[in-house]
Amino acid sequence: MGRPKGGKNKYWSKEEKLKLILEHLENNISTNEITTRENISNGMYNNWLKKYLELGEAGLENKKKPGNPYGKFLNNKNLTDLEKLEYENMKLRIENERLKKGYLVEGDGQVVVFNGLKNKNSK
Repeated sequence: MGRPKGGKNKYWSKEEKLKLILEHLENNISTNEITTRENISNGMYNNWLKKYLELGEAGLENKKKPGNPYGKFLNNKNLTDLEKLEYENMKLRIENERLKKGYLVEGDGQVVVFNGLKNKNSK
């Protein structure tokens, strides 16, 4: 069960989820039989079923993922002044978060080294 080694997670469309849910509800096929046949974890299928019973078909919609926040800056060579400031601000926020967690950033930020301090309370 699960993702094949080195493979990607299977994408389940709303229609595929609905078909499997209705198969259980209308044909009285056990969830265990469906999950074994389709190679789905019981927990994931039960989450789909719960969302369907609470929200209907809208509960089976896949959530959109935000993507790379750097994306709009990396491919655009002609950034406005505001976009340059946003990009610099984002880089500084990421660097700040890394430093809070104990990472040392060297040079232009490409090299990140974990600083394994024994006493994490020292500042």
